[in-house]
Amino acid sequence: MKKEQRPHSYWHGFAIQFLCIFITSSVLSAANCNKIIITSDPEYPPFHWYNGAALRGASIRIVTRVLEDMNIPYELRYLGPFARVLAMAQAGKVDIVTTLKDTPERRAYLTFTSTPAFQNPIGVFVASNKAISYSRWQDLQSLRGGITHGNRFGEPFDSYMRNNLQIEEANSTEANFKKLAVGRIDFFITGYYAGLAYLAGQQLQKGFIALKPFVSESDNYIAFVSASPCMQYMDEFNRRLTELVKSGEHTALIEQSLQEWRLAPYLVH
Repeated sequence: MKKEQRPHSYWHGFAIQFLCIFITSSVLSAANCNKIIITSDPEYPPFHWYNGAALRGASIRIVTRVLEDMNIPYELRYLGPFARVLAMAQAGKVDIVTTLKDTPERRAYLTFTSTPAFQNPIGVFVASNKAISYSRWQDLQSLRGGITHGNRFGEPFDSYMRNNLQIEEANSTEANFKKLAVGRIDFFITGYYAGLAYLAGQQLQKGFIALKPFVSESDNYIAFVSASPCMQYMDEFNRRLTELVKSGEHTALIEQSLQEWRLAPYLVH
């Protein structure tokens, strides 16, 4: 008995139906947030640093604490220098960057929490044997300064620095302090706590001093990558973060992390 042959249109329709199911499944999978990928600057203790095995620090502690309270799986991912961290966030390869300044250029690809995680004073560090007269931003104009690549310190200082100061960028805190020690730059602008932590870890406190007043004292925020499917958790994350900050627990995390760094400092090479 001759087998009945399926018309071409039948197989064509079946193929289209299968393709639609496959595409729909792929889109739904892409839209899911199975776990949150967290990253940070690897060299900014006590807020965040890489210890050779994992990311550590106060900002890592605060993010993971909130996510654990929300029962959301996460992964800490070391990506290298901060400039690469930002590039990977811009490319949508991670879900959260913690913690950093809220700036207009970063808002193009990041969504910042409404509540800041920490206050971060920004200091001017100089060599102890080459102290400069400093009481206002204008005192830095005739000098050569350094910052770590990718760092921003908040407005209006960022605009002032860009338009009025002679600034070189280096890849690391270590590189900037070395340039400062040999006189290649006259001052180094970085987070006050981060600078102190680095010097304590290297036992270099006598070689450098932090000048007052701070150039700025701004907020550090946790940022979700705007294109991430994990943005669905942003509102709940904000709510829980606000509760934690109001309790004052975030300040204790800085002290704990500073102590951890002093006991086991680690430089990224």
